[in-house]
Amino acid sequence: MTADSAQSLARLAAERVDHRFKGLPPDADGLTVAELAGQRRNLFTGGFATPVLALSAERLEHNLKLMETYAARHGLAFAPHGKTSMAPQLFQRQIEHGAWGITLAVPHQVRVARAFGTRRVFLANELVDAAALRWIAAELDADPDFELVCYVDSVRGVELMDAALRGATRPVDVVVELAAGEGARTGVRTEAECAAVADAVAGTRTLRLVGVAGYEGEVPKADTERVTAWLRRLVALAADFDKAGRFTGLDRIIVSAGGSAWFDAVAEVFAEIPELSLPVLKLLRSGAYVSHDDGHYRKLTPFNRVPEEGALEPAFRLWTQVVSRPSAEQAFVNAGKRDAAYDLDLPFAQVIRRDGAERPATGVSVTALSDQHAWLATTPEADLEVGDWVGLGLSHPCTSFDKWQLIPVAEADGTVVDYVRTFF
Repeated sequence: MTADSAQSLARLAAERVDHRFKGLPPDADGLTVAELAGQRRNLFTGGFATPVLALSAERLEHNLKLMETYAARHGLAFAPHGKTSMAPQLFQRQIEHGAWGITLAVPHQVRVARAFGTRRVFLANELVDAAALRWIAAELDADPDFELVCYVDSVRGVELMDAALRGATRPVDVVVELAAGEGARTGVRTEAECAAVADAVAGTRTLRLVGVAGYEGEVPKADTERVTAWLRRLVALAADFDKAGRFTGLDRIIVSAGGSAWFDAVAEVFAEIPELSLPVLKLLRSGAYVSHDDGHYRKLTPFNRVPEEGALEPAFRLWTQVVSRPSAEQAFVNAGKRDAAYDLDLPFAQVIRRDGAERPATGVSVTALSDQHAWLATTPEADLEVGDWVGLGLSHPCTSFDKWQLIPVAEADGTVVDYVRTFF
């Protein structure tokens, strides 16, 4: 950890707890985050108010270690996507667990990362906002240790970047983004167009081409065969660019891909990258692993295909309380769209707590969300009363983190040992 990072994270620990932070004990108002963490309160008996989102301390550490080991085993550098958590404390832990840097998507996220001392950023988007580009140029000029790599996906984008960056001391490193297919999201559609974008970069003094990249998760009708074919196109593009002398004067070539659904295919194809004129930084960018989930990514994780490599563990649980039991078939808890991810799946009723005892949420399911309520359907075997705590599993980490500014990190017995601050 750099001195700047340590000082910035220390400022987070010195922040005062108050009404801004959902779920925290009302009697903790005025304490610093460090003081509250030092009390090691219990999530269930220490005054926390429902709804409250918690991260499992053990599962969080497990996931960090697992992806560190996976990347090292496959010879991959790792820049996990920070937009998942937007939590500088987690960025730092990811870097401590071997991450090369942090991937981000928009200028605001880069500003957050820089405010907390992140030294390597992969910006997985073409950036054409002049004000943001001037700020990035100033950051690069002021800090020789700061590295930033940015997508380019159009000649027009290159022209706009060049105009905004004129006068900067250091060029901005860029990678040509290869689109995942016709009708996919961003990126250059054909190899000929990729060459035209690379030519445009070569015609500037403000940009430097350092590699190629893309996102295989956008491959239309994605399956192993289609994803692998696209990844091989990406590798071939890097080889063609190298053969054409487009990377002259560099010390490495970057080839980057990797969301959270196909990183096994990325590892396999990147292992096939031929010897190029320079060393290749094979950069994986998967981000959802840090918390994993109980829905979308539980189903899609590549570890389902390669179980011998390990398994991620869902680290989130949203604790809610039953506030209404109007009939034998229905109940309501006090958390809704403002508290839980719902864009991919509804939350999953997992456990019930009553009088300190925890049991499976048998016969209980979430059928809908209102702004501040979850609708529960209950079968005859459901033992559920007003006042019970119901623990919900969530689907999609990216839209779970963003609803909570300060998230307790709890050990298996409920002891809260830390608090994670987010910046969305």
